[in-house]
Amino acid sequence: MISALPAQDASAELGRTLGTTYTAWQGAIARKDYATWQAITAPSRQMEVRNRLVSEKRSFPAAVFDLPAPPPPLTGLKMISVSEKGATAKAAWFGKINFGVGGTPTDNIMVVSFVNSGGAWKYDKADYVNLAALPDVRKELAAGNLSYVDQTPDFKATGVIPPVPPQAGMSKYIAKVYVFCPGREVQVQVNQISRHHFINAQEAETVIGGVSDGPNSITFTSKQIEGGTGKEAFTVRVYLMSESEGAKTQKVYEYRADEGGAVKALNTANFTVDPAVAGKLLPRS
Repeated sequence: MISALPAQDASAELGRTLGTTYTAWQGAIARKDYATWQAITAPSRQMEVRNRLVSEKRSFPAAVFDLPAPPPPLTGLKMISVSEKGATAKAAWFGKINFGVGGTPTDNIMVVSFVNSGGAWKYDKADYVNLAALPDVRKELAAGNLSYVDQTPDFKATGVIPPVPPQAGMSKYIAKVYVFCPGREVQVQVNQISRHHFINAQEAETVIGGVSDGPNSITFTSKQIEGGTGKEAFTVRVYLMSESEGAKTQKVYEYRADEGGAVKALNTANFTVDPAVAGKLLPRS
């Protein structure tokens, strides 16, 4: 009878496995190897990437590898955390994270999430923690003090397996949802397909499936988060992106509250793409 590994040994073994998985994924990106990328990427992430690319009218799978910067290797980094819960895991590495875009890399943290699918760990996503605003934490980690990691929930596996989203159709119009929500958490849904989550953010995300001629729907919820006053300015917009050189994006929806104004906790509305707007976006034949 084989006895179970001690907890510390099991954690180290898991860490090695997750590191190998990430390195294989990173190598597949570098080689533009779609077969390996598909085999080692979590099913939900594969569909999310595919849906976003086709919603931007980009080529799939070729555009999978068209990234602004290559994913960094683990070379020279130190694993500072590993966590497993159910069929999910997270691992964190600390050190000079090199994105290969020049300059001198500094000591920061990369947290990688994994999902166990078909009996194997697969890459889900990576988040980067820039420690420029946390110089004391950077010094502590360099000295081997892991208090920050141990006390921060974001380094722990959640046990929640991301669901595989429905496959989106090709977009007629490329659209972005923009949210400015200091002090708030906002969830947006466009046409009951494209779901977005923003926390204390000023960001824009691609609308999955794009938008269509005629009426389209948008629903959002908003709630105050810790540190917020409930009086911050607030904006939700939907833009259609131009496909004609020199043409401007077109704003087709806006909800706005100035500083001190009231913001609805739940709002549902429709917006319309009419021929006048569409004519400003599509390439001229």
